[in-house]
Amino acid sequence: MNCSIKHSISSTSCSNLIPKKDSSPISFKIQSLPPKPINFNIKPSSITFKKPLYISQIQDFGGSIRKINHGFVCNAYEADHSQPLEIKMDEVAQSEAGQKMKIGLYFATWWSLNVVFNIYNKKVLNAFPFPWLTSTLSLAAGSLIMLVSWATKMVEAPKTDIEFWKTLFPVALAHTIGHVAATISMSKVAVSFTHIIKSAEPAFSVLVSRFFLGESFPIGVYLSLLPIIGGCALSALTELNFNMIGFMGAMVSNLAFVFRNIFSKKGMKGKSVSGMNYYACLSMLSLLILTPFTIAMEGPQMWEAGWQTALTQIGPNFVWWVVAQSVFYHLYNQVSYMSLDQISPLTFSIGNTMKRISVIVSSIIIFRTPVQPVNALGAAIAILGTFIYSQAKP
Repeated sequence: MNCSIKHSISSTSCSNLIPKKDSSPISFKIQSLPPKPINFNIKPSSITFKKPLYISQIQDFGGSIRKINHGFVCNAYEADHSQPLEIKMDEVAQSEAGQKMKIGLYFATWWSLNVVFNIYNKKVLNAFPFPWLTSTLSLAAGSLIMLVSWATKMVEAPKTDIEFWKTLFPVALAHTIGHVAATISMSKVAVSFTHIIKSAEPAFSVLVSRFFLGESFPIGVYLSLLPIIGGCALSALTELNFNMIGFMGAMVSNLAFVFRNIFSKKGMKGKSVSGMNYYACLSMLSLLILTPFTIAMEGPQMWEAGWQTALTQIGPNFVWWVVAQSVFYHLYNQVSYMSLDQISPLTFSIGNTMKRISVIVSSIIIFRTPVQPVNALGAAIAILGTFIYSQAKP
């Protein structure tokens, strides 16, 4: 039942119905503010006020109880400043919509940068087949970008100590191996094939966690590995331009990145470093690790001859390709690490699966990679298994 009560401007007084002996009556004066309706929702078990009342002032005009009347003035007002529930719900809905839009922007940027990197990386490797130097230039570009950002105060530099770099070293070592192995793979086979094999990374993650760390998983996780392994095997067997070095490079990259993730989870607990700065430190340490091996494996003489050949065949655009692949490598990895600060690991895994789809499809279209129906079926099965794995993993 609903009722409406309006305040009266005039004051009202009343006497105590049961006065004590030898005591004078006690009067109450109630002064109200300008009239304003107050609505009550009356239910059988409770009374609910749509707008609460607050006591703003109490004045006591007391003296001796025996002879002087006691009274007080109570001023009340409605809480006009209190927000209705509908407005608060709208604010929550707008906040959730803004968060979803932010995550969508992260994913779109991440996928776009990754596709651009893979395109320019493959172009550079086709004209300049030196994967060790190409990998080093990618890390060097990212390190330079972040050093400039810290020096110009565009990004706040992280506060690190010797313990931070000690725990980061195994992560950087695994990251370096995975990065170089993936680049070697793409220098030997099609981009699409490399990413089809790299979609088997969840299988490596489960196997390493099970046999090296002693972790156990639900039966659904193990079952999801069957389409992943089967799809990758089908694609490898039907690949027209199969190359064993390219295949093994992608497999080593999977294993290295699994250990990178394990070391990162174990070593970085409690470290207050943002995703952007964490990847910057990772790139710098990986660059220090990789540089001497790059010089030993290839060397300046080979680079000079290959550089001149690439400039002769491609022209000045080749320099732009090298710069683009180096910068975009850092940017897409930086965005992926930044997104980890905003989303759950499960959402990130799903996004990583969709990223591989975008890279595979775009590379097939741009490089006009011949694909047999059976090969495409194997890729689809492997990617579907990766998606099922992301849903089944706790």
